[in-house]
Amino acid sequence: MENLREINCKEIFRKAYENRYTWRNEFNGYKGRCIFFINNNIHEGEFLLGKDFKPNIQKIEDEKIVKSIASQLFEVCIHRVKREFKAVHSDNNFNLLKNSESGIEMSVSGKNQGDKYRVKNECINMVYRKIHGTIIEIFVEEFLHTGIGSLSKKYTSQSIDPDTLKPKSQKLEYEDEFINIGEDDYWILNSRTIKYLNQNKEEETQKFVFEGLSLLK
Repeated sequence: MENLREINCKEIFRKAYENRYTWRNEFNGYKGRCIFFINNNIHEGEFLLGKDFKPNIQKIEDEKIVKSIASQLFEVCIHRVKREFKAVHSDNNFNLLKNSESGIEMSVSGKNQGDKYRVKNECINMVYRKIHGTIIEIFVEEFLHTGIGSLSKKYTSQSIDPDTLKPKSQKLEYEDEFINIGEDDYWILNSRTIKYLNQNKEEETQKFVFEGLSLLK
């Protein structure tokens, strides 16, 4: 274990932040087929995700399904945007909470007061962030190391009430698969499986598959 006084949390977090896989700024988007599996039902269509990151889903009538597929595409691409560490976190300080086998856990003071992160092997494996009045807690079990940054591959996500600190949503278990397309190392979501317990405490699975992918010029 490192001497706790020698742990510079801001520097450790910066390295992990900059180690996340992001797309280049000149990324123009991509298109392909989308297939959504839920409760033995299959919905197939096509999609286009432009430079503006607004997913356009075609050939699926059900608005709920369209919204569901679009939200996954948007959620994935918003995390691929390259934003400089200084621009996002210059008004934050990172304070050591504990150092364990799971990683170095830190709390944020300053602009994003109350947020927490955990870092291990230059990867952020726990996120506890207040977003739009709700706390989102994410634990990452597995990463994909692309050689030009890491991607969360297997993780859980849950919403927490900021007043009671009790869960306000079921825990979602994610498993993502990525594919490398184009000549410039563009890693794109190929499939996403989400498992959760429904109201009857039975496990349900949703699966999103994106195939026939090609970059927009």
